[in-house]
Amino acid sequence: MTDAQTGRLYVVSTPIGNLGDITVRAIETLREVSVILAEDTRHSRTLLARHDITTPVESYREHNEARATPGIVARLRAGESFALISDAGTPLLSDPGARLVRAAIDAGVVVSPLPGASALLAALTGAGLDAERFTFFGFLPRKGRERTAALDTIVALPHTAVVYEAANRVADTLRDLAAHGARGRDAVVAREMTKQFEEFRRGTVDALAEYYGEGAPKGEVVLLLAGAAPRQLDEGALREHAQRLRAGGASTRDIVRLLVEDHDAPRNLAYRLAHE
Repeated sequence: MTDAQTGRLYVVSTPIGNLGDITVRAIETLREVSVILAEDTRHSRTLLARHDITTPVESYREHNEARATPGIVARLRAGESFALISDAGTPLLSDPGARLVRAAIDAGVVVSPLPGASALLAALTGAGLDAERFTFFGFLPRKGRERTAALDTIVALPHTAVVYEAANRVADTLRDLAAHGARGRDAVVAREMTKQFEEFRRGTVDALAEYYGEGAPKGEVVLLLAGAAPRQLDEGALREHAQRLRAGGASTRDIVRLLVEDHDAPRNLAYRLAHE
């Protein structure tokens, strides 16, 4: 249960480029809280000065969050209110803050999100790809099995995938996506959202990989990949596979499971074929 005397933790979205992209509520909250927790205090000073916000600012970033979180929670419990901001956009999305939010909730502190700018949503709404359903992957692993697994997952998705990527790695990631089966898939490279040189470059994965192979984009980049087209099921081939499994001694239950897991067959179809 929340103590009436505790403070409140506000998770505040800030501009991703254009300093005008901040809500009235965010400005009022940043002025009223006891302390602003900023990823880079020097970076945030520009935004705070623009809106005449003089609230004390403390550093809260990846390298000190484990050490700083218990003390902040204790101060929240004692009645101070804090606003958590990142360098740009919405905290916790590929930015520090998840540890503090979880710790505050566990301590009975109210957490209030103040929505606003997000590179993820800005890119998604301007890309022209299906935005009804999407999966956000943040920054991909740089190498090894984790990267391979992430690429396989992205390419297999039936809906839009959204990735943050460093500008100098865009061509490599596009080439990797092509190698994993997305060669002719529609994709978008969204660059410098809300800034002077904002750009959406659209094309197939192959075409974009070739374009950026000749020169890396500049600025902050969001990469979007269209979902995979639905696989066309061949009922005849599935029936033959079910018969081979049965001849090999597989149980009806195992045949259903294998048709669903290995061939993406609808469960009702797999059940029918397994019982024929």
